[in-house]
Amino acid sequence: MCGIVGYVGPREALPLLMGGLRRLEYRGYDSAGVAVQENGTLEVLRAEGKLDNLAAIVTTHPSAGHTGIGHTRWATHGRPSEQNAHPHVDCGGVTAVIHNGIIENFEALKAPLVARGHKFTSETDTEVAVHLLEEELANGHTLDEAALAVLPRLEGAAALAFISAKDPGKIVAARISNAGGVIVGYGDGENFLASDAPAILEHTRRVSFLDHGEVAIITKEKVTFRAITGEKIDKKIETITWDPIAAAKSGYKHFLLKEINEQPRAISDTLLGRVERSSGRVVFDDNLKMDEAFVRSIPRISFVACGTASYAALVGKYLVERLARIPCDVEIASEYRYRQPAVTKGQLVVAVTQSGETVDTLAAMEEAKKQGARLLSVVNVVGSQASRVSDDVIYLHAGPEISVASTKAYAAMLVDLYLFAIYLGQRRGTLDAERSRKLLAEAFHLPTLVDAVLQEEPKVRALAYRYHAARNFLFLGRGVNYPTALEGALKLKELSYIHAEGTAAGEMKHGTNALIDEDLPVVAIALKDSVYRKIRSNMEEVRARAGVVIAIATDGDDEIVGKADEIIRIPAVEELLSPVLAVVPLQLLAYHIADRRGNDVDQPRNLAKAVTVE
Repeated sequence: MCGIVGYVGPREALPLLMGGLRRLEYRGYDSAGVAVQENGTLEVLRAEGKLDNLAAIVTTHPSAGHTGIGHTRWATHGRPSEQNAHPHVDCGGVTAVIHNGIIENFEALKAPLVARGHKFTSETDTEVAVHLLEEELANGHTLDEAALAVLPRLEGAAALAFISAKDPGKIVAARISNAGGVIVGYGDGENFLASDAPAILEHTRRVSFLDHGEVAIITKEKVTFRAITGEKIDKKIETITWDPIAAAKSGYKHFLLKEINEQPRAISDTLLGRVERSSGRVVFDDNLKMDEAFVRSIPRISFVACGTASYAALVGKYLVERLARIPCDVEIASEYRYRQPAVTKGQLVVAVTQSGETVDTLAAMEEAKKQGARLLSVVNVVGSQASRVSDDVIYLHAGPEISVASTKAYAAMLVDLYLFAIYLGQRRGTLDAERSRKLLAEAFHLPTLVDAVLQEEPKVRALAYRYHAARNFLFLGRGVNYPTALEGALKLKELSYIHAEGTAAGEMKHGTNALIDEDLPVVAIALKDSVYRKIRSNMEEVRARAGVVIAIATDGDDEIVGKADEIIRIPAVEELLSPVLAVVPLQLLAYHIADRRGNDVDQPRNLAKAVTVE
């Protein structure tokens, strides 16, 4: 989950490193540091806390070095502190390492190093790597030779980068297992390294992605690649199309508010070019390779995902079962491989992930592949690990999402899964042309309808200010909007630090009613749909127990008046698309409550954007 950046070239490295880290701070903000190498020396600057703390140190310690690495940390081994901040250096202070992931066998590696006189200064697992490197460099090896000797000894999931004053003008980077991404960027007489594209998009869009077991040796003149076992390999150079301006706040107070407001555009981009005008059929690009014979024979679909993506996947289950009549299940990716799942050979496993680097999702995909499943990833980041290991890919086209809490990527996931369900239904004969046409026509109204919901922000903000001091919230949903209740609760938890629970409204009598009193705000997604009468009944249960009801209701619904204490209205829409609209006021509610409470909205405590460690 940590952020990594590196530079080799003619320019001063320090400003480039700090700019890259600023764009990666969403990946971790427990501490940050840089190491800059020049003229046989290595200067390391580190600080606990957010990047501003490091920036204050950098202003008083300028460096003219032209080779450097930087790191922003989400703590795993060792508490957040300057002592545990990266980069870590060897005993001589001339070689440095930054690391994202976990070195699982660090204790076994550390003991003999200590016995041989190495001095450890941190509590981290990372530091063993630089001391192992120190020994190899002492034997006369180059930095890349030393790295290739050390890397096979490290167990776990790790992305690492090394520099050394003993081998100047060079960065060696590696990816072991399903740790966070490693991207090499190509410039003119200069080259870059990053864990995420936004860190380097200002400077280049030409990149290569490291896969498991690969090493990049980066100088200003060239980049060469090897397998960890030493063999030379060739890597494809790809072009990233994201606009770097899309990663800036554009006048919004927070990235999150910007990204909530970008949802109409994200939905438009997701829909673009995916409906064949002549036939009315859903089409995807060449990244979706499954033929119609396979589609017609799919026995079962398993979705694997974590967090917000798992709620999108749960909506996907409703959509696919309703429109394509394929049995579906949704698996929490972090549990999937540990329960010895029974995979039907030839079945489809769909991984839903914004980053494509979530380690639990990648591990679930690996397990499914091993058992003979076909893999499809629904993913935002082009060239991510999930996209590279999949047989088929559907890209979200949401653009870079910077805030830790996902919003526009969630909307794009819902829309892509809606299109995929229609795609399956059309090819399996479970959807006739007229029903398909109506479903797709509704989808193309979504950007306008979401924009209409966003106009309700002042009302949602007023509600947030009224209820920002609540200690608990309950979110109720039914049918296709049960996952919306789960997502609403998650957004409130992660942003405001208020305890919140999402539940299927029909389960209230099985325990949840015990929580209801006059101090509990209850958000009910009460749209005019197939379960409207049922959710209305659940709202009556809450009001009978003095609970406060905040209803998300359909425009023009007069029956809801008097049944809720507060009402937020959204436009009427096809029921299967209603989660796209219904989640928007819940996002705004969580945002404004968190902002009113003075929380760091874009970087909630203890969280990071891409979960690349178990």
